[in-house]
Amino acid sequence: MKFSQRAFFNTNGATQQKLFWFYSRYSPVRGIRIKVFPSLNGFLRGFRLLRVLVLIPLALAACQAFSPTPLPTASPLLPDSSPTPASLPLSTPPAVTPTATNPMTFLLPTPGAEPVTAWRPPLYPSPWAPTLYDHFYFARPIAADEVNWPLPNYRYGGILEGRSAHTGIDISAPYGTEVLAAGQGTVIWSGWGFSSGDPANKDDPLGKSIVIRHDFGYRDQPLFTIYAHLSETEAVLGQWVNTGGLIGYIGETGLTTGPHLHFEVRVGTNGFFATRNPELWLVPPQGWGILVAHVMDTAKETLNSYAILLHSEATGETLPARTYGPGTIIPDPYYNENLVLSDLPAGLYRIQIPFAGLNYETGIQILPGQVTFISFQGFLGFDPTPPATPVNEYFLTPAP
Repeated sequence: MKFSQRAFFNTNGATQQKLFWFYSRYSPVRGIRIKVFPSLNGFLRGFRLLRVLVLIPLALAACQAFSPTPLPTASPLLPDSSPTPASLPLSTPPAVTPTATNPMTFLLPTPGAEPVTAWRPPLYPSPWAPTLYDHFYFARPIAADEVNWPLPNYRYGGILEGRSAHTGIDISAPYGTEVLAAGQGTVIWSGWGFSSGDPANKDDPLGKSIVIRHDFGYRDQPLFTIYAHLSETEAVLGQWVNTGGLIGYIGETGLTTGPHLHFEVRVGTNGFFATRNPELWLVPPQGWGILVAHVMDTAKETLNSYAILLHSEATGETLPARTYGPGTIIPDPYYNENLVLSDLPAGLYRIQIPFAGLNYETGIQILPGQVTFISFQGFLGFDPTPPATPVNEYFLTPAP
């Protein structure tokens, strides 16, 4: 049956009933009665219902006919059969055939071993004097790719095997390591016999030595540095050397138990009783500081060879140390110290000092590039107050 939209809407009631009978007769949905509506609106609603009833069975049939492809299941991984580095066969490297070198090619040296002090920061520039009374004038006498800090048990003022106090610091280094001038100046001694003054004395306790009188001084006083126990001296008497210049090599000549450098700083005169603590004169690593202390009893008597402990809050490391022993030791005129610990990373520490059966402890902060001063006075405990300014001290520390 074919009809136009206009003809459909103009049909009478009898015609509408025939149309609904036709859809009811030929509907694919069996057993569902289609109500015949007496009006056109009723017919339209019935038509929509019929369309839904026809589409639902078709959708259900399509769902039943569709069977999804099963997902692939993961198979267990096979063991890796590639050889591990330990099982790789060793091969003989091919022979290298020498070839002519292009004259315009730059040949770079093979990189050396990783520096021993790679974990330490570089030094502050010398001279370094952050306050009026500091005098960090000297560079390290051993290069940064080797150990260039003092041995803990051989600091200035330590008592060596019951003898007199140590007048310098000892720096351990392999035999033959280069020794460098800590500052510019003129070599006034080179070779054997410095302690005795006899160049022919090969039994001198300092062995082969170099002594430099520096071009700069401290408060109108000359400065000297001593480098002892050398295997060979490179600089000669009367030679002018610059900071960092090669002057000799690490050895074990003289009174020593192994290769190392004995380093001294002397102020005013080049004499045995004119030494100062080198740790107050060597430039510190950047970001690191120095602890300076004066340890006394309650009556302000200096405690000699007195054991203390310094504990780092950051690393948990505990550093044992001792105050100066009696004898030929001369403290700094400003600090009047009897203990110096240099090359300390900046940060918080705790210092412990036993006294009269009690254990005294306090916290301190090491500042970068500076001296942290503290005093201890027996039962009175610790005092972080800096030393008083000396009388008539109105001029600045002169730089080299």
